[in-house]
Amino acid sequence: MPSTPPPRRRPTALIVGASRGIGRGLAAEFLDQGWDVIGTVRDTSARTPLHELAEQAEGRVTIEKLDINEPGHLGPLHERLADRELDLLLISAGTTNSQQKPIGEVTTPDFIDVMVTNALSPMRVIEALQDLVTPTGLIGALSSGQGSITNNTNAGREVYRGSKAALNMFMRSFAVRQADTRRGFILLAPGWIRTDLGGDDAPFTLEESIPLLVDVLLSKVGRPGLEYLDRSGNTVPW
Repeated sequence: MPSTPPPRRRPTALIVGASRGIGRGLAAEFLDQGWDVIGTVRDTSARTPLHELAEQAEGRVTIEKLDINEPGHLGPLHERLADRELDLLLISAGTTNSQQKPIGEVTTPDFIDVMVTNALSPMRVIEALQDLVTPTGLIGALSSGQGSITNNTNAGREVYRGSKAALNMFMRSFAVRQADTRRGFILLAPGWIRTDLGGDDAPFTLEESIPLLVDVLLSKVGRPGLEYLDRSGNTVPW
């Protein structure tokens, strides 16, 4: 009699910054799409919406501790995930500030906080964990349309804009260094979404946005090279 083939492995997404907001929404949608999800939170002892999702997921959601601004967290996380294969590594964590000051008036601490959290730390995570991603997997980060230099026609939020433009440049360099691989790389501009980070004035809800974002991510799986895409899958100019 023919042998029974082993069960097919479910694809796995690691979403960094999944405790709430867009990250948690992405985790829930990938779960609904049949994926297993690993989500990171800064403090595993504090209950978050991701914990509520995990309780309903029958073991398909793993919660890991990671503060992206603490490089010392990366080695232990890598060790804990060493036996996992990742089909998607996505950095959702980030920060903003509400200051509309011209860049010359921004304090050094504010500048450092936004630039490190939005540009340097995501790339540290990607560099540290990229070897866990399958040869045809997808590596990406949430950028912003405000990171587009071409589309900056009205200024404002200059530190945030600069941090996302820097993230785009760093990701471009990373992708160039991996140009001989079959992996896909994505910078995803989700639009202004109504979350704790986005605020109440944002025009888009999580409920309408998350399925669109996951559709864009899934369409990029298996498509090598770096793309900077918006919520509809359209190319954003650098």
